[in-house]
Amino acid sequence: MTNALQHQAIRNKQTFKQHLLALAMCVGLGLVGAQSVSAKNINPPSLRADAPHVYVVKKGDTLWDISGRFLKTPWRWPEIWASNKHVKNPHWIYPGDRLLLCSLAGQPLIGKDEGDGCEGIIRRAGKSSNLSPQVRIESLNNMIPVIALEDIRVWLERSIVISPDSIQNLPYVLGMSSNHVLAAESDRIYIRGNGLQTGQRYDIYRQAEPYTFNDANGKKYVAAIELTQVGSGFATQQQGDITTFELSKVFNGEVRKGDLVLPVYESNLPTLFYPAPAENIRTGGTVIRVMGSIGTAAKRSTVTVDRGTLDGVQVGQVFALDVKGELTTDPKTGEKIQLPNQRAGHALIFKTFDHISYAYILDSSLPIKLGAQLTTPLSEE
Repeated sequence: MTNALQHQAIRNKQTFKQHLLALAMCVGLGLVGAQSVSAKNINPPSLRADAPHVYVVKKGDTLWDISGRFLKTPWRWPEIWASNKHVKNPHWIYPGDRLLLCSLAGQPLIGKDEGDGCEGIIRRAGKSSNLSPQVRIESLNNMIPVIALEDIRVWLERSIVISPDSIQNLPYVLGMSSNHVLAAESDRIYIRGNGLQTGQRYDIYRQAEPYTFNDANGKKYVAAIELTQVGSGFATQQQGDITTFELSKVFNGEVRKGDLVLPVYESNLPTLFYPAPAENIRTGGTVIRVMGSIGTAAKRSTVTVDRGTLDGVQVGQVFALDVKGELTTDPKTGEKIQLPNQRAGHALIFKTFDHISYAYILDSSLPIKLGAQLTTPLSEE
């Protein structure tokens, strides 16, 4: 393998390990994880005016949706969730469970009804050292997740963002057997480029539309390249700089000429997310791409934002998204007036790169368009 490929492989493996941290809210993969949570807020989170006293969990619910039924700030749900260290896995909830809104020492308390109502929830919560500092959440296949993993799986498993320089010398698909234009699973293809090793497995990626930014002078430049995995397979034979390659798997279509070849990355899915307010982020971030669509984003969409790890963004942070107010004409003066921005929804960061991140739309009250602004820190609303 060439030095360039080795360097790129090491750097991207490290990046994946950093991105896919297991944080502390369950996505429900059938895996186990835990995280201690310390609440920085002194005042308890505000309840919604229409918060129900009883809520029965339904199939298809997420923890974010349920929290949003009770709280103005859903990311603060661990602060009022009844924790009981004497009962194993107290935070597992399933369709059919009854959640009760209770009160303890004048503060809201939410817990799962075990047949003895708020009295039992308060009694069990009182047996633990406190409500929020130790929140342990474990997952089973049928428990309620914070978000639907299937909505983001492709972006977690098979998408990466790299610098433009990183793709210059990568091996690429030269051609197919029998002069085919496209290749499917079990087909033989030919790769041109140095660094591949016979018997080794590699992934094949397709380049998407590059991300372009404006420099200080307003001139556009390519800031990053997005690659999506379209296949994988094994190098079987080499002749000069041409490698015979057998495809073992193809995603969403076929492999084409020009697709790029990269080492296999360690892309283990995270099992847990813990939503937290975004803080100390470089201001001015916006939505720059709606993934899988040329239109607008809504709840359960994935978007790209122009802020990444070098801007202070971390996996799990929640942003408010504001859309630009309409330009209207004053009926008396005839002036053109820009109306205030409107709150459109919230997004959770689930994968980060240097200056770009993927975010999942948790909720939306308005269509979220390109240019929607990231608001941080997230305040009580």
